[in-house]
Amino acid sequence: MDIKLINIGFGNIVAAGRVIAVVSPDSAPIKRIIQEARDSERLIDASYGRRTRSVIIMDSDHVVLSAVQPETIAHRMADDSNDDVQE
Repeated sequence: MDIKLINIGFGNIVAAGRVIAVVSPDSAPIKRIIQEARDSERLIDASYGRRTRSVIIMDSDHVVLSAVQPETIAHRMADDSNDDVQE
């Protein structure tokens, strides 16, 4: 069993297999998801006080805020899955 970890900025990592979605925080529904997660203590702020650029929805119903662009996180996830093919 091999767990793939994805760097989400500032030395923070998440398990790639547990990620459901990586989205931009700009829309009203995503802002509502963030607020609901904050109210129910399921929010993890990994942005270190910087502007939140991506919201990572986990399969455990946790919501992770990151200062890294969603595209960057997606590329990192894709690079990890390509590594599996090359081995």
